[in-house]
Amino acid sequence: MNKTILMVDDEQRMRVLIEAYLKKEGLNVILAENGWDALEKFKVNQVDLVVLDIMMPVMDGWSTCKELRKISNVPIIMLTARAEDEDQLLGFQLGTDSYVTKPISPKILVAKIKALLRRTYYDEDNSAKENSYGGIFVDEEGHEVKVDGETVYLSPKEFELLCYLIKNKNIVLSREKILDSIWGLDYYGDLRTVDTHVKRLREKLGVKSYLIATVRGVGYKFEVKK
Repeated sequence: MNKTILMVDDEQRMRVLIEAYLKKEGLNVILAENGWDALEKFKVNQVDLVVLDIMMPVMDGWSTCKELRKISNVPIIMLTARAEDEDQLLGFQLGTDSYVTKPISPKILVAKIKALLRRTYYDEDNSAKENSYGGIFVDEEGHEVKVDGETVYLSPKEFELLCYLIKNKNIVLSREKILDSIWGLDYYGDLRTVDTHVKRLREKLGVKSYLIATVRGVGYKFEVKK
């Protein structure tokens, strides 16, 4: 999912935090500190989705959303500290696609972004959603995995781990990188979490477990030979 997100928030800490989470998901990120800055950057970059704070100096989120809708139908997620129905109704009238209420859970925000990207660009990305890798069939949209035609039932984290390994196939991934990408930067568990889930995933993949290779002293990689 090689998409570009325009993250608009006047709080630098928030911008940097969300940027880190989005980049972990392989998404490109453009940062803007107010509505005016956002519009200028939107006009000169290919943007696939906008995350837009409401309360900002120079130009607030309402005005920015209104201006964006004059020139584009790009998906917009609004960030707001106010959850009143009137505010959300106004946002939807202006063309907002989704809402996230502050304080924000970065993992929830990223999940909303990915879901909205999938819905919006499904036809464009569909060819990448259903693929067979060395006899392992993965349907991201349907959350289904088959090994040599037989359905394999994975937990949500096991499925997420498998997809992450496959998307980075033939690349060695450290345990630290896997932990941050799957469990998030705010997860306080240890690296054994990764080893435990890889072990369970291998058991469920059965005869195809060898595709997840252990790189001694480093981590793991999903190895598909041409």
